[in-house]
Order: sequence, then C-alpha cells, then structure tokens
Amino acid sequence: MKKLQKKQAGLRRRHTRVRGKISGTAERPRLCITRSNANMYAQVIDDVTGKTICALSTLGPDFKKTGKTGATVEGAAELGKLIGKKAQKKGVTEVVFDRGGNLYHGRIQAVADGAREAGLKF
Repeated sequence: MKKLQKKQAGLRRRHTRVRGKISGTAERPRLCITRSNANMYAQVIDDVTGKTICALSTLGPDFKKTGKTGATVEGAAELGKLIGKKAQKKGVTEVVFDRGGNLYHGRIQAVADGAREAGLKF
C-alpha cells in the first residue's frame, strides 16, 4: 500500500504544480483530463466563474456509441474528438490544456490530438 500512496502523492503534487501555472477564463477555458486505468474524463471549465462548460467521459452514452473503450489510445483520441465538437457547439474555440499531473504521452496525448483535430486550438 505504501507504493500506491507514494504514487498518488506524486500525481497530486504534479497536478498542483500544473494548476498553479494555468487557469481557464471565459475566452480561453481549461480542458481538464482525468485518467483512470479503465476510463477517461474530459471537462471544459471556466475557472473565473467556477462553471463547467461541457463534460464528457468514456462512460457516457455519446462515447458508448463509438464502440471503443476508454483504456486504449484509440478510445482516448475519439474522446478528444467528441469533447472538441461538443465545446465548439458551446462556442469555445481556444482552450488551455490541463494534463492533470499525468505525462503528456499515450492516452493524454491522444485526447489532445483528437481535440485539435476537432478544431480546438491550444
């Protein structure tokens, strides 16, 4: 259990450091990614007002229609495309990317690439 606690503390520390440097505004909200072993969650957040503009996860019905899983890079890329389209419907074109303390690699990078492909700029 000690190893897991060290890992979680490191993730929390990295996330705090990232959040100290970036913040979402109404013009440029924050695209926040949360990752577990089996699923992924994405939110577009305006930190000034404290409101979530739109959110999507691999557990939702929109993603389930694609037939992919949230534990793969392909599923993460699809999540990025879906969140990008959903954000653009709400009038968001530019975002600040919040990797949530995770390395910009694998599924996190796939979400970012998918969102860029859908038309979000960051």
